[in-house]
Amino acid sequence: MHHGPALDRAASTDAARGAAAEAEVIALLESAIADPCDQLTGAIATLALGSVATRAGGRLLAGLLQDPPAGGPDHVIRALGRGPFVKVAVDRLTGLVAAGGFAGMLAQRTLQRWSRQRPAAVRSALELALGRHDDPAARAVLVETLGLVPGAGTSRVLRRVAADQSQDPGVRAAAVAALGDRGSVDGDSATRRMLVAMAEGAEPLASVARLALDDLELVPAVAADPGGGLTVAQLFLHADIDGDLTNAGRGDTGGIATLLVQLGDALLQGPGVRRVLTISRGRASEGVGDLSRLGEPGHHYLSVPLRGPNVPAAQAWPLRVEVARGLRRLLRVAGGVDVIHLRMADVATMVAAEAAAESGLPVVFTLAPDPNALVAVRDAEGTLTRENFGAVDAVEHLLFRERLLSELQAGASHLVLFPRPDIAGDMRALMNLDIEAEGDRVSVVPEGLSLASIDAAREPDGPAAARALADLDHLLGQLPPERRGLPIAVSVGRLNAVKGMATLVEAWATRPELRARCNLLIVGGDVTTPTTDEQQQLSAIDAVLPMDEAATHGLLLPGHRPNATVATWLRAVRDGRPGLAAPSGVYVSASLKEEFGIAILEAMATGLVVVAPRSGGPATYVTDGVTGVLTETGSRDRLGEAVIGALDLAVAPGAAERAAAAQATVRDRFGIATMAAALTGIYRQVATDRTGQGRAAVLAS
Repeated sequence: MHHGPALDRAASTDAARGAAAEAEVIALLESAIADPCDQLTGAIATLALGSVATRAGGRLLAGLLQDPPAGGPDHVIRALGRGPFVKVAVDRLTGLVAAGGFAGMLAQRTLQRWSRQRPAAVRSALELALGRHDDPAARAVLVETLGLVPGAGTSRVLRRVAADQSQDPGVRAAAVAALGDRGSVDGDSATRRMLVAMAEGAEPLASVARLALDDLELVPAVAADPGGGLTVAQLFLHADIDGDLTNAGRGDTGGIATLLVQLGDALLQGPGVRRVLTISRGRASEGVGDLSRLGEPGHHYLSVPLRGPNVPAAQAWPLRVEVARGLRRLLRVAGGVDVIHLRMADVATMVAAEAAAESGLPVVFTLAPDPNALVAVRDAEGTLTRENFGAVDAVEHLLFRERLLSELQAGASHLVLFPRPDIAGDMRALMNLDIEAEGDRVSVVPEGLSLASIDAAREPDGPAAARALADLDHLLGQLPPERRGLPIAVSVGRLNAVKGMATLVEAWATRPELRARCNLLIVGGDVTTPTTDEQQQLSAIDAVLPMDEAATHGLLLPGHRPNATVATWLRAVRDGRPGLAAPSGVYVSASLKEEFGIAILEAMATGLVVVAPRSGGPATYVTDGVTGVLTETGSRDRLGEAVIGALDLAVAPGAAERAAAAQATVRDRFGIATMAAALTGIYRQVATDRTGQGRAAVLAS
């Protein structure tokens, strides 16, 4: 989808001056918005309309908010947030806030911005909305939004809600949490007295009140041990990260969680880094981590306390305020953070970049062209067009994420890129990034792998390996006798549409010659209590092959397993299991895109032949036809052909030499220590070169 002339004209709106010019631009934009055949240009024209700071532009946007164009109200809300207060739009925005979701988050941000201009008007609208809504979830988010409005009047409303025992506990908790942000602004001792009393009371409000008191009183940083060395913070909110990786493969706890644990440990092994703070999600009742030892050297696991059940990254945008509050608290209490390394264009990265800009903390950002690369793939396949862009964008928020990615790219002190076969061309085409022009602000750093678990899997006599093999043998025992002599095709990863697990099952199940060659083992996801994303993938798999018959046909779905267990299983896929599985199995990554691919590297380190996406990072280390097969993983037929090719390659003459070549590739080029050494140099550079802090991270608009 290439930008057309209308889009180019829309993009020049900011330069328009004078009433006549603005009227002409508004007419042009209104025409583009109304075109149902070009929803991409219509969406961008809507955003451009927000730059036309006239009453006419505001009235047009308010009308569009009542009757949104294709794709829903998201772009209209963002456009309103770019301009001045529009009274006729306020009630509709409060209704969207109460409805929640991504649009609710955008509406909340717009009201927050407007409250700086018209605090009394926004406060009044939110109070009226509270009177219209009985649903606890809607009331809680309205109260949270109210907490963003400046002024002593807001504090009085929040205290009234917090003290009202007839209110739902979640609504009261939202008010209590918001009060923690008020005292330093309003200078009101009544807030502190209320929070102290609540902190000494019963759960669940007590734990929220204790955190609010920490925010209110600005609890000072822990005392750090003397001595040199950097403190590096790294963040992935949407996972339950612990040093043992016990939750690997569940929900969004995928390869990034494994990387952060192993990288944090490796950074501490080399010179230059004294503390690593790995931040993920948690609960208010659990606190934020072991603060008593936070000043000591080492790898510290901290959590952002969040209310409610865990949600996937794509659904986490409404957590913006909670995440921002928790991140600021952690960075303040940890004290002495020299650099924060951010990844992903998600809600946590967005608010972390804002917090870093406020405090002058340098940001290192790993820039992966997502969603840009995925959009390019779909565009080439013809599955994403100007005619259907609105419907897709309403679900995946492509334009918002693309804009956020561009702002993170511009605001970071240093950019880290993954290797690609044509990295300069890809970055120019996908991200409008000229690597040569950026000079030493850009580094290409491949991800690394800790080989400890791979090496341990070679020694199957230990108790942990014995338990892992017994678990696998029990699983393989569910296969019917006639299938127990086949090799295994294994895939490890989250149950998420981008990972392509359902496509892999379909490629295997619908190709009789492939199903006759191997059994299929998919390791990942919570199959007992799945998230929404996981359930979608399980339902898609069930539509191809009924789950209650899966093992009978050779499909095994055990769910997620700890990282060490997976390493042992990969070794067993290569070597076979007596009476249960033949040797010379293969590893399959069916991801639509893979920026690098830690799981693929783990399989190669084990000596497995791999199937991997032809685009992205894997093409820089998988030698097609030697250590694996590269293919277009979005195509079921090509993926099936690739798995057959990998099975042939695994038993062809010279298999042992090819396996040794794969293992040598990982050991020589992709050790975690190599990655840690490269990043330590970058962290040292940005921590000492504070000119980077002038690059202000901006809210995506």
